[in-house]
Amino acid sequence: MITVVGSINLDLIAAVERLPAPGETLRSGGFSTAPGGKGANQALAAARAGGEVRMIGAVGRDGFATEALACLKEGKVQLSGVREAAAATGIALIFVDGKGENVIVIAPGANDTVLSGDLARANFRKGEIVLLQHEIPLDTVEATLSAVRQAGGVSVLNTAPFRAEAAKLLAMADFVVANETEFDLYVDALKLEGADRKARMADFSRKTGRTVIVTLGAEGVIAASPEGDLAVPALKITPVDTVGAGDTFCGYLGAGLDVGLPLEETLRRAAAAGSLACLKPGAQPAIPHAKEVDEALASR
Repeated sequence: MITVVGSINLDLIAAVERLPAPGETLRSGGFSTAPGGKGANQALAAARAGGEVRMIGAVGRDGFATEALACLKEGKVQLSGVREAAAATGIALIFVDGKGENVIVIAPGANDTVLSGDLARANFRKGEIVLLQHEIPLDTVEATLSAVRQAGGVSVLNTAPFRAEAAKLLAMADFVVANETEFDLYVDALKLEGADRKARMADFSRKTGRTVIVTLGAEGVIAASPEGDLAVPALKITPVDTVGAGDTFCGYLGAGLDVGLPLEETLRRAAAAGSLACLKPGAQPAIPHAKEVDEALASR
């Protein structure tokens, strides 16, 4: 079983030729909406990877909620742990430029109401894979990490979006997933030593006994664990939209851990899935199914 405790959003996406400068107004080349939120994205990715998945989170009592949950329902993600809150459904305002790069502003809404009391319904079990991110209150993330450890489960903490006050949580997770910028921002707070990023990752793993995974975009993924270092490449692609690529990676990572794949194979599949997610616009609509990942890896 894979459980995701995290955010559920509706993404409001505007395509632009280039990202606007401060104070500048640009015309959009197109507008769309799509289900999103880092938690929901990761839940759907884990389900499309073949996992049995449940979601714990919150949406508002508004018209956005139905659309925000649509792909999760279609993907057979268990939603009994998702409750309605008085606050509005979370939204993400996203600008995507002609090169597939993006800027995002989050209005958390109901996601800020996901509190430690919601964990009473979780009943975490030994061996269960639990995915977390930083789009819900950090007190809830901390409580979840503690509950998973006590139950004998396996926690995966995605450090996005970066929040400086979350540094203490990284050592509580069994697996930490950060992009290169996020990891580098945590180096000072974690007092990591080493001449370069790989050395600092190894230092984190030595000090905590945990595994840290850093995604490098087109350069692939590197990891440091108590068993040693790993590096796997990304697929060579021309990105259309990078929104949701990291979440796709995390969902596939969780699915691989759930079925006991070796870490190197799990990372290879997750990296390939993240690459494929860049080939279509939107977050959840772009998440590939396991068959697509298999075919991409077979054709390398």
